[in-house]
Amino acid sequence: MAYKPFDLTGKVALVTGGNGGIGLGMADAMAQSGADVVIWGTNAAKNAAAEAQLKAHGRRVMVQKVDVADEAAVTAGMAEAVSKIGRVDTVIANAGVGGGAKSFAEFSTETYRRVLAVNLDGVFFTFREACKHMVERSGAGDKAGGSLIVTSSLSAIDGAARNEAYASTKGAVISMIRAIAVEHARYGVRANAVLPGWIATDMTAGAQGNDKFNDAVIKRVPFRRWGEPEDFGGIAVYLASDASRFHTGDSFLIDGGYAIF
Repeated sequence: MAYKPFDLTGKVALVTGGNGGIGLGMADAMAQSGADVVIWGTNAAKNAAAEAQLKAHGRRVMVQKVDVADEAAVTAGMAEAVSKIGRVDTVIANAGVGGGAKSFAEFSTETYRRVLAVNLDGVFFTFREACKHMVERSGAGDKAGGSLIVTSSLSAIDGAARNEAYASTKGAVISMIRAIAVEHARYGVRANAVLPGWIATDMTAGAQGNDKFNDAVIKRVPFRRWGEPEDFGGIAVYLASDASRFHTGDSFLIDGGYAIF
């Protein structure tokens, strides 16, 4: 008999940046485990492809075009999702952008602001609206609680040269998660961070085909391979499920052992 707490039937998960990469890997695993899924993305073609993939699991799927850096769009998007699908039990703030420079001295303010707008402001807006909904549900007698998950990065704890803006946002969201976890535990809401290492996604496409990078970096990963979006399905299901009902304020490093080698 399957361990019942991992069953997500009756739960709804919203994933920002859920139309590709790690976000889609998480969304797909949760749909396979019984959850209905809402995905936010800004690319119409990727949204449509992700919708078709998720619907193949027989779950309800809602797709919204939401730019998480736009506060009004996030507020409206969350309200529409709750109104149309009924509730949101898990929110994964996964949408993110990269942006570096040849050196810190040459880092442009424009790039800095763009990275912060999506990777930090977007997480803040998304979780604020999610918490409003979950706290309101709690006040109405709904004891199901909720789960907030942010996609941080290995760069939050490992020096990421020439990527100071990106690393700063990924470190900041860990602090945000811990604060949310303490404040919202009384409402049954959990908040945790996932820190991916070197994962094969659109963001790392350039490095994947770089022999020098693969020889210098990926060979240092004890598993000797790039991570895949599917490698994040298990942690998403765990954190969305009742199996993690007493687990909050934590950070999960999923990097194939890179940081310890």
